[in-house]
Amino acid sequence: MKSVTSETMQQLDRQTIDRFGIPGLELMERAGRHVADIVAARFAGPGLRSALIFAGKGNNGGDGFVVARLLAASGWSVALAILASAEEYSGDARSNLDRLPRSVELHTFSNTSAKELHDLSQNKDVIIDAIFGTGLKSALSGIYADAVGIINAAGKPVVAVDIPSGVDATTGKTCGNAVKASITVTFGIAKLGHILYPGAEYAGEIIVTDIGIPPELLETAPGVEYVDMTFAAGLLLQREKTDHKGSCGHTLIIAGSCGKSGAAAMAANSAMRSGAGLVTLAVPCSIHPVIELKTTEVMTVPLPESTSGTLALTSLDGIRKLLEGKDAAAVGPGLGLHDETKTVARKIVLTAGVPLVVDADALNALAEDISILRTSTSPALILTPHPGEMARLAGVSIAAIEADRIKAAESFARGYNCYLILKGARTVIAAPDGRLAVNGSGNPGMASGGMGDVLTGVITALLAQGYPPFEACCLGVFCHGLAGDMAAEEKGELGLVATDVQEMLPYAFKILAEKQNR
Repeated sequence: MKSVTSETMQQLDRQTIDRFGIPGLELMERAGRHVADIVAARFAGPGLRSALIFAGKGNNGGDGFVVARLLAASGWSVALAILASAEEYSGDARSNLDRLPRSVELHTFSNTSAKELHDLSQNKDVIIDAIFGTGLKSALSGIYADAVGIINAAGKPVVAVDIPSGVDATTGKTCGNAVKASITVTFGIAKLGHILYPGAEYAGEIIVTDIGIPPELLETAPGVEYVDMTFAAGLLLQREKTDHKGSCGHTLIIAGSCGKSGAAAMAANSAMRSGAGLVTLAVPCSIHPVIELKTTEVMTVPLPESTSGTLALTSLDGIRKLLEGKDAAAVGPGLGLHDETKTVARKIVLTAGVPLVVDADALNALAEDISILRTSTSPALILTPHPGEMARLAGVSIAAIEADRIKAAESFARGYNCYLILKGARTVIAAPDGRLAVNGSGNPGMASGGMGDVLTGVITALLAQGYPPFEACCLGVFCHGLAGDMAAEEKGELGLVATDVQEMLPYAFKILAEKQNR
């Protein structure tokens, strides 16, 4: 499901009207009809056929007028709270205001108190938010803030028209209060504000409807892919009956240090759980006996170590030999930050020659000389930072990264010719050619140590199996989150650990395979 900014949506509307000759009044009629049909289908029942609609003074309010007219025509009891005077409406919205039947009960904030509207909301089966659409960029105040307060306090199902009022359609941010919707009915294509937090929490169920925007406009519009079950299932490759361990990819994972053997083991075991045919794990020699116990199916190799129990500079010759013949590699989980080890990490990034996932301590080492990304011999570099690591890589504050996660990921991926996975709620995936995706799986229970190590193993395994880098990132991030969701459903979010997610990985892939085959 592609999603776009509010500015892109405005351009799509304008092109639909100007280039394809579809009148704005017709688009408004179709939008209102979709909302009315969904309201009737979802909320009509014995004794349940009444609605209160809040309408703003723009086109979103015009959509609300269409909904009011159509519901009333089908026998619903409809009350309409208008947040402007009739003189303030113009164009298509005014045309639909004039078409309202007398059966619609009209209220305005100028002649109806907030208490009266609150009382009215208690007597309706569903509330429809048609106050502000995708163009809102400022905080709600005055009667608009009052209206949102009444809607949220009503305790009734709420259907938002296009986007919940108060949510920025591009960033998902809320400038103060916003409508908390049960369902959001949006038109033509999803908006970024529907899928990015906190907007995603306000949107509820998202229903995208076709109001006649030409497909060629939607297909070519710049946007961000929302990675959901359907999209992820479409990426999954089928195994051949003749496949064997040698044809399913051999990964090399370079990881671990004294005190951080778990990170190395989780990355390697997760690669096995994600379908890699063979996994080799290279670690400092002192933790090798422990790693042997923690990994059963994984091949392990001890390497020379520094005085701190991390990889020594002399390990590079062995790593170069290990990289020969591998289909993909990863470096970083639990690696440590000894000076020699940081040099080792940077040398691997520079000379690996195979698709390479860079995570954790390798990212911190890379932040000291980010220029080597531009001269790396790897055919595909995938960086997996959390916001703190991203801030160090980009040389900015965490607040600057979090202010616009999509822009931060996109600009870095383009600038350094790499694939970037910016982790967090709604993880962002960016490709060097400008492709963007936002992940839809995962839960707060995954906010615990080791989750990133599991993700590294998943993505490295997919690369080794022949997935193109962007697809490996999207599928890997979604399956990682889906496994986390499945673990949380079984055990709850509190106390969820990374190995819980690791054990659920095959089941997550199984669900996607079943989805694909339906």
